[in-house]
Amino acid sequence: MLVVSLGRINVSSLCAKTRKCFSSKSHLHTFTPASVFHQKFPEDPMICTNELPQISSEAPAHWKMVLQGIRQMRSSADEHQPVAREKAADTVPPKERRFAVLTSSLLSSQTKEHVTRGATQRLGENDLLTADAMDKADEETIKKLIYPVGFYKRKASNLKKIANICLLKYDGDIPSSIEELLLLPGVGPKIAHLVMIVGWNNVQGICVDTHVHRICNRLGWVSRPGSKQKTLTPEETRQALQRWLPKEEWVPINTLLVCSAHFFCCV
Repeated sequence: MLVVSLGRINVSSLCAKTRKCFSSKSHLHTFTPASVFHQKFPEDPMICTNELPQISSEAPAHWKMVLQGIRQMRSSADEHQPVAREKAADTVPPKERRFAVLTSSLLSSQTKEHVTRGATQRLGENDLLTADAMDKADEETIKKLIYPVGFYKRKASNLKKIANICLLKYDGDIPSSIEELLLLPGVGPKIAHLVMIVGWNNVQGICVDTHVHRICNRLGWVSRPGSKQKTLTPEETRQALQRWLPKEEWVPINTLLVCSAHFFCCV
């Protein structure tokens, strides 16, 4: 893991409400090298324009200023972060890469990034990052390799089931739509959108986890339909964000907010 001291954060350009969410003291923030699901995306990802649920489309005041401040803070941190050298993704066959993306995304739920990365690496070292190999593997072996990810026993069982489904229905590949991904055991909206973005380069929505959900509510960026009440779930937050956030921000918003989470008093 790479530990970067950021010192005092210049938030003078942010609105008063947001400035209160940043500490004036020195910070120590931890970054990890890009994992299989935290990578740079193509500049022109395919974005779905399907009609979204009708929630308030009025953008919150000063959101551009707030986002620019967060982006500048992230940029400052990146300047001090050594470039991680990892195996090029294009050396892995497309089917294997997509199955690895799905596997890593499933493991990442309720789990810290470095733990997810370690578990994924151990699966790879044992040649278990393909649907065929995962389907044939003993469930106890999978449990041992992915421990200590959150809910590792349930995830090992789900990985076996997913591998079998991928073999029977998709010739060893993974589903290519949100609807089909959501039918897989253990896959919810956050994981489904993450897999579509990273695995298929198809942006059908924002990837909203609990961190993004809480930060967006603290910033006053989202509310429940027809009211000023906070959204109650990450899925409500995703729908609310998508009503006003420009589509070109749908991919970077997750990384920007999650990597800035330690600077918000709500996290």
